[in-house]
Amino acid sequence: MTRIRRGYIARRGRTKMRLFTLTFGGSHSRLTRTTIQQKIRALVSAHRDRGRQKRNFRRLWITRINATIREVGGRLLLNRKILAQIAISNRNFLSMISNKIRS
Repeated sequence: MTRIRRGYIARRGRTKMRLFTLTFGGSHSRLTRTTIQQKIRALVSAHRDRGRQKRNFRRLWITRINATIREVGGRLLLNRKILAQIAISNRNFLSMISNKIRS
């Protein structure tokens, strides 16, 4: 049988893969099989770490709120994300909110 040369379409797919793995080190950015494996691995990590990032931010917000509330002394039942921003930017406002809630 004669050899069939895979042309434009196959080369385009490999080029796309190489562009994705351009910043990877060594053979992970050069060899076709390893680039495919590394792309799959990178996408799996990205998918997993999106959930992890949400958990980490939630922990950070809770920590910030708790630290500020302990300073001021009070108890709040509001959205953590907004309260974390208030705790960073304007502590006096946060104490005013907690005083309003208490009274």
